[in-house]
This record gives sequence, C-alpha cells and structure tokens, in this order.
Amino acid sequence: MAEFVLVAGAWLGSSAWDEVVAPLREAGHGAHALTLSGLAEKQGVPAGQHTHVQDIVDEIERGDLRDVVLVGHSYSGIPVGQAAERIGDRLARVVFVDSEVPVDGGSFASGWWQGQAAFEAQIADNNGFWAPLGAADFDGQGLTDEQVARLIEGSTPHPGATLTEPAVLNRPLGELPATYVKCLLDGPEPNDTVAKLLTSDHWRLVTMDTGHWPMFSQPTELARILLAEAA
Repeated sequence: MAEFVLVAGAWLGSSAWDEVVAPLREAGHGAHALTLSGLAEKQGVPAGQHTHVQDIVDEIERGDLRDVVLVGHSYSGIPVGQAAERIGDRLARVVFVDSEVPVDGGSFASGWWQGQAAFEAQIADNNGFWAPLGAADFDGQGLTDEQVARLIEGSTPHPGATLTEPAVLNRPLGELPATYVKCLLDGPEPNDTVAKLLTSDHWRLVTMDTGHWPMFSQPTELARILLAEAA
C-alpha cells in the first residue's frame, strides 16, 4: 500500500484533489491532500518557500507515512522536490504533474517567462500576493465551464514570498526516483530543466492529452497514472 501525498499548485488548496483522492483510496492506498500555508482554509498564515517545504515534510512525519508517493502540481513541484529529498527512505517516488521543479538557488520567479523583475512587479502591485486567474485564462486547457467555475471558486491569492525565495537542494534532483507528467495542451514539450532531468535513469515521462489542471479536467485518468507509478 502506498501513501499518496498530493499538493496542488498556486492559489489552490487540498480540495483541488477531491476527484483524484477517491479512486486512490478505492484502490486500497492512503491519500492525503495537503493545503499549504497561506492558501485556501489556511489564508492569513505567513508563508515563504521554506514554510511550504516544511508543511509537506511535517505532513509526512506527523502521520509516520511510509512508501510515500509525493505528488506536486505546477508551482508546488518546487517545494515538493525539496521535501522529497528530505524525507529519506520514506519516499517511494515523486510525481511532478505539469510542474515546475526546484533549481538550487533559483525560485519560481527567477524562471518566469517574462523575467523575474516583471513577476516581482506583479506581486508588489497586489500587496505581496499573486492574484488568481480569471475565467479567460483557462481557455484551451480542456476544461468545462463547470470545472473552470470550481477552479476559480477554490482559488485564493498566493503568498508572494513562496514564489520569490530560492530553493535549496542538498543533492542532484536527478537522483530521486521521479515521474514527470506532461499535459500536452499546455505545451508539447517539458521545459529545458525538466528535459535534462529526464535523461536520468531515475526519471520517466508520462503524457496526458489535457491541459494544465488535470485533477479537474481528467481526474480519473490522472488517478490511473498515479496508481501505475505506485505499482
């Protein structure tokens, strides 16, 4: 039996995984969806990047979880990747779902496509938070109107410090047993950092014919992929 620990990306809390958790548990596994500090029902809790790493480590250690399949979506791949190396032999596999990955000394902001300064200006203009997306931002991502509405309803402003503080890695990420799930509607190829990691014998690539939020658009298929990675 595996213990899945699932962490959603920016703006989202544990409820993002509701339709994925059920089939994982029906298959006999543990499934623990985590809300990071400062988000959803934890709004108002101060949070930086290292707070989010500790949130994940604490969840695993508090429950004395073993055979952990640690799942990070989008932004949360950065704290998940750091937490994965800190939980030692508790880790069975880490799964990055269309996510960023940590780079030692780098941050989410430093990899922003418009440049770090432009991203940090967005945060400053929104009182230290990254504003949630609007309905039009989900176009072309394989989502129904109802799924978009659920996404928006579940989104809260994202604490800026979690996006600008640098990651800290104590060993090469390519040494971890990892799977990268690429959602093809969000771009056909992984970014250069992920592509290099996928050359490691410890990493493998899985693709989904959907957009960046597969826990909403294709939860059953995502659960099937996760179950296969725990086998």
